Amino acid sequence: MTNELGGIASGTGGIPKFYRPNVGLMLIAADRRVFVGRRPNAPDAWQMPQGGVDRGETPVEAACRELGEEVGTTRALLLRESTGWITYEVPEAARPASWKGGWHGQAQKWFALAFIGTDDDIDIDAHEREFDAWKWTPARELVEFIVPFKRIVYEAVLKEFADLVS
Repeated sequence: MTNELGGIASGTGGIPKFYRPNVGLMLIAADRRVFVGRRPNAPDAWQMPQGGVDRGETPVEAACRELGEEVGTTRALLLRESTGWITYEVPEAARPASWKGGWHGQAQKWFALAFIGTDDDIDIDAHEREFDAWKWTPARELVEFIVPFKRIVYEAVLKEFADLVS
């Protein structure tokens, strides 16, 4: 099921076949800038943290786990959950080998989180390293940093959480 954004699937049953359940995290600093990390294999690709939902895990549990794994902190408060699942297709050449052809893209539930720590609380080396650098950036610049096939996702997330970052 999609609505006017074209990439939104409503409800928890809205994940299309061949789309991997996933969560995305908009970690918001007190000054309303947003955390982004740079992928080691793509020096110009910055993104907000995201990760798969493990079997038996709820999206909010996955969001908490991913925050610890990718950002290395638990110093955050949940502000809001996206109303629906936002889907995107990953170009075939960019699909991870671990997907073994089983997934065509991802369906993401997004969470807006208020960061309540200091920069010293962030440790991108706390777990298997997902990012090789990180920074805080104004929300209006997020779409510039993301790979093109994820832009519809970032535009939808920015629209949904606009009141939290503007």
